[in-house]
Amino acid sequence: MQPTRVLQALRYRRLRLTTKDVNKGYYKGTGTGSMGRHTKKGGYIIEWNKVRTYVCPPLEGFKLTPFVARTIAPTRGDYDGVPLGPKDPAMYLSRWKAENGLD
Repeated sequence: MQPTRVLQALRYRRLRLTTKDVNKGYYKGTGTGSMGRHTKKGGYIIEWNKVRTYVCPPLEGFKLTPFVARTIAPTRGDYDGVPLGPKDPAMYLSRWKAENGLD
């Protein structure tokens, strides 16, 4: 048994529209808006009056706390003798083999 066409149409109308559901001329977009304009030569000029700016309210007396305490110092890796630091492929492979065993 299948539901009637009326019930199928009602269920379909509850879905969001896509570009495949309607005729040409429908552009959904992303809802972000433009932050500038295109130039004749293919460049892009940012218009700073269109750029969104978020202002953080004062946090004195704010009752919520961050996930990580502010007293914890950031940890840095020890890369003495490695010229590229964490980007060194030899160091990456040696660490991978030490942690994961054989290939």
